[in-house]
Formats: sequence, structure tokens, C-alpha cells
Amino acid sequence: MATVPAARADAVRAFNRFYTHQVGVLGDRHLRSPFSLTEMRVLYELAHRKDPTATALRRDLGLDAAYLSRILRTFQNQGLVARTAAPDDRRRSLLRLTAKGRAAFSPLEARARREMSAMLGTLSSGAQRSVVRSMATIQSLLAAPTQAAPAAYRLRAHAPGDIGWVVHRHGVLYAREYGYNAEFEALVARIAADFLDNLDPAREHCWIAEQDGDIVGSVFLVRKSASVAKLRMLLVEPHARGLGLGKRFVDECIRFARRAGYRKITLWTQSELDAARTLYQRAGFRCVGRRTHDSFGKTGLVAETWELAL
Repeated sequence: MATVPAARADAVRAFNRFYTHQVGVLGDRHLRSPFSLTEMRVLYELAHRKDPTATALRRDLGLDAAYLSRILRTFQNQGLVARTAAPDDRRRSLLRLTAKGRAAFSPLEARARREMSAMLGTLSSGAQRSVVRSMATIQSLLAAPTQAAPAAYRLRAHAPGDIGWVVHRHGVLYAREYGYNAEFEALVARIAADFLDNLDPAREHCWIAEQDGDIVGSVFLVRKSASVAKLRMLLVEPHARGLGLGKRFVDECIRFARRAGYRKITLWTQSELDAARTLYQRAGFRCVGRRTHDSFGKTGLVAETWELAL
């Protein structure tokens, strides 16, 4: 486990206090309803799942078994929840909201959606997207792998404006995650400009990934020689990691290179880019050269050249 400075832990605690106040969940009754926040969480899960068991609810909500049992018993007594025996194992009980339970929950969910829409409505459309992306990043980084729901994305060719996004996001993310300075962004800008100036569509391609209308990643395959292609500028936004997008990017590059008649793909990366190196290794690339250099505002970087025979 990595060491966490006290200032970072305090920053997360401060955000939690801010957000719970912002959405108004500190009172005893949530959404001015007869239910507590925990009871609302249970109702929400029952409304959005098909016949869960109490065990599944307890595990996924992180609740004490006795506490959850009391909540469910109260809901049953109020006619909000019903239990039925599982068809494959009558010792297991399946839970569902009754018609009365859905009638009680539906207006509260509608109220929650209206209140959240009102809060976001004070922001511009771009700021709203930024908030949602930031929340998705927090969820994807902190959630257990089984909790991260794969979201749909699509790949397309680049369009006007996309290359500027590629340069911008490389500059931002590599500064944030690896401490690279503007020298790295300048390198990406030169590579991107060269791609646009000399594009050969039959032998070169850019893939842009979109999710809910926002760009979440990119990769390029360019000509190095008549027989060798080069994979460049692979990037996946933090909130889109874990969807298999990086693997998809590499697979698309390999397929395109083979169709274009290349005999080999090469790429240049840094030894500290562990996630990218793992992708390349799993795709069959092998590291064929290493060189220490001082670049991008850092000393002692180790550049690596990787190759894949096609």
C-alpha cells in the first residue's frame, strides 16, 4: 500500500464534508422523506435490481447484517417489501419492492433528480460535463474492479479539432501523472502536426474514442518505413480506464498494420509507464532497446523501444 500524506487524506475529508452539505444528506430524513439516508439506499437498490438477496445488499452496501435485517423487517411490516423463495434454492429469499413500495419510492427518486438537475443547472454545459467526468474519475479509481460498470464507447477516425485535443490532454495528463514539463507537450505537438501534414490514409490512421459524446482516448499508427509502422500517442482518460480501451487501441493498430502490408510495428515509450508497457507486452511486443536520458524536466528517464513482428 502506498504512503498517503496527511494533507491528501484531509483534502478528501474536506471534499466529503463539502459534498454531503451540497446535496443535503446530513439530516435525519433524506429528501424530506420519512426515510433515513441508509433506508433510501436500500430502497434505491431494491428499485433498480431484479430480486436481490439480503446477502447481496449487505455486501454491496457495506451494511451490518443485523442493521439491514431491521430495515427490511420494518419495510415488510409497512408493506413496502416482499420476500419470495428463490426457485433454485428455497432456503434463499429474494427481495422486491411491492406496488406500495414503488409508489413510495418513485416520487422521492424524481425529487432527487430534480434537485440534482437544479444544482447542475447553475453551471454551463461544459462545466456540467467537467463535473460528471471528475466524478466518474473518482468512482473508477476508488471502486473495486467488480463495481466498475463498463460504459459504452465508440471508435472513429479523427476530425477537425481532435488533434488539438490530443496535444492538450497529453500535456495535462503527463504533467499531472508523471511530472513532465512543456518539453513533452511540444514533442507531442510536433508529432501530431507531422501526422496531419503528411497523412497517407492507406498506410496511416488515427483512432479517437468517444464515450457519451466526449473524447476519452486516442492512438495513432504512422509510417516509419515501407515495411515498418510506428504506434504513437496512445492515451486513455483516467475515468475511461478499466474498460479495455487500451487493449482495443493496440489491437486496432495491429489489424490495420497487417492490412496495410507492414512487416513490423515499433514504438517508443518510457520504463515508468507501467500500464502501457503491460499492454504492449500482452499484445506480443518485446523490448529491444533501452536508453537513459534527461528529458521533459526529469533526469534519469529510461526510454524503451518495443517491436512486434507481423
